[in-house]
Amino acid sequence: MKFDENDLVPAVIQDAETKDVLMLAYMNDESLRRTQETRETWFWSRSRSELWHKGAVSGNTQSVIAMFVDCDQDAVLVRVRPNGPACHTGERSCFHQSVLPEGVPGPLAPTDNLGRELEKLYEVIESRKRERPEGSYTSYLFQEGIDKILKKVGEEAAETLIAAKNENQENFVSEVADLIYHLVVLLSARNTKLNEIALELARRGHQQVTNGNKPI
Repeated sequence: MKFDENDLVPAVIQDAETKDVLMLAYMNDESLRRTQETRETWFWSRSRSELWHKGAVSGNTQSVIAMFVDCDQDAVLVRVRPNGPACHTGERSCFHQSVLPEGVPGPLAPTDNLGRELEKLYEVIESRKRERPEGSYTSYLFQEGIDKILKKVGEEAAETLIAAKNENQENFVSEVADLIYHLVVLLSARNTKLNEIALELARRGHQQVTNGNKPI
């Protein structure tokens, strides 16, 4: 490792399952060694000038799953299974104060693979259903329950119909995307996988070919 002038390296702590960044701390040679030996995170406190074992007092330890160093060997990435909140405030992650609202897009690479985008969306929604992070709209929907989700699907369907009657293509596409998002939330709430829908659509296409049913 390439330690800085204080014999420290920054350590990024990441949830091994969700890939959420939980905290940033610092390690010296001794805390790195203890982390590797005990498979729990140890850090160097710059304010107290001492080693500290994460969760020794609170019980919110972090079980180490894997460790990586960056290409310059001057930073560490530690993937963990958290046994409680990472932040001293009680928040799951220390990075809970937004300075740029989630969902504000940067430049996006063009894509025409709707299926892959749906798969990524489903994975995120499933993660929100498991983790229920604070401030997440998806978490809020699951917290409110199936009736709230059904209501939102109905509202978005109505807004899509209204947008379809107008000439604003951008607004129409936006409303369709909102409807699809809420439908995927509903699928997750009903424990229904995307491949179940894909198989049903494929079955209907197969029936059309083999049985001469009414065209899709």
